[in-house]
Amino acid sequence: MAEIKNEIQYKKAISRVEELLLVVGNETSAEDQNFVELDLLSDLVAEYEERYYPIQKPSLASIIRLRMAEMNISQKGLAELLGVSPSRVSEYLNGKSEPTLKVARLLHQKLNIDPEIILA
Repeated sequence: MAEIKNEIQYKKAISRVEELLLVVGNETSAEDQNFVELDLLSDLVAEYEERYYPIQKPSLASIIRLRMAEMNISQKGLAELLGVSPSRVSEYLNGKSEPTLKVARLLHQKLNIDPEIILA
């Protein structure tokens, strides 16, 4: 199979990958037939998924919410941490406003958010 062309082939490939994962382990030789088949099928499945089920990059608002939950801080607490008003934090979370460069730097430093996500 050179590529997975439809959902039926995709589901069959996934099923076969799951079967192969039961017999192929870290100690399996790279020349083993099951290892080779698993390697090829995994690549085909990955290509199909990239084409038909792409994973979108998270939004800044969703990353801020995630960090707030991880750090167990409220919007008010985040506002204090960033030196902005709670309403400004609300605007960031609702996508109504973009952070200034100063706030972007603080988001990176205080919440450890990747600058590429902040500036995207």
